[in-house]
Amino acid sequence: MILSQFDHQQTAIINPGDVIQTLPDFPKTAVTCFARGTFARILAEFPHREIAKTSVANLEIPIYELNFQGQKIAFFNSYVGASGCVAILEDIIAMGAENILVFGTCGVLDSNIKETSIIIPTSAIRDEGTSYHYAPPTSEIALNHTYRKQFKQFLDAQNISYTEGKVWTTDGIYRETHQKTANRKTQGAIAVDMECSAIAAFANFRKINHFQFFYSADNLDAETWESRTLTNDADLETKDRIANIALSFAVELFR
Repeated sequence: MILSQFDHQQTAIINPGDVIQTLPDFPKTAVTCFARGTFARILAEFPHREIAKTSVANLEIPIYELNFQGQKIAFFNSYVGASGCVAILEDIIAMGAENILVFGTCGVLDSNIKETSIIIPTSAIRDEGTSYHYAPPTSEIALNHTYRKQFKQFLDAQNISYTEGKVWTTDGIYRETHQKTANRKTQGAIAVDMECSAIAAFANFRKINHFQFFYSADNLDAETWESRTLTNDADLETKDRIANIALSFAVELFR
């Protein structure tokens, strides 16, 4: 299969540095989320200024410098889907970031996982294409081993509950069938997302510091799909608290 043809060569025909200029004083730490509502509320809460822009073919993505607890953080609304998400992260690294923290929603494959609760991925099933351009072909990729213990201690200190486990990263949001979901559960997956395995492969390939976590949204562990808090403004206070957790941990981790 074509996805088995991984090339270890770091230099490609087109490289991020060919199209993105390194920016002086660009924050070393970048935090990004996927939910536009959460992103907008965080911008409204903290002092910020636009410091750069990047784009995919049909969407411009502004990059903000956020002043959080006296530390400057690059903050942006990430593109959804592995390929576009990683392309934007490539741009962010080219601009000057060295540390990346990504947080966002996921679907749960275990209905016992509470709504809007934190999930820490320990590994990801690679059911997307992007990761195979950044890592040799394997069915799964491990992640978060460097900083997972610190994050758990960070949450424990605040009496915040969480679930750890394997996630399933897919490119096909409308192809999450009952059979595929059952198969992924048999493999040990507790949640499904669209970027995690690709981000992990990219971060390893580029040798950057990175951490990812989720908060649960919709439920696929049912006869019919349950959107829960995915498609509405429910639990806004909890969602905003999770965003603050992400920013606070990034400041503590990458100071």
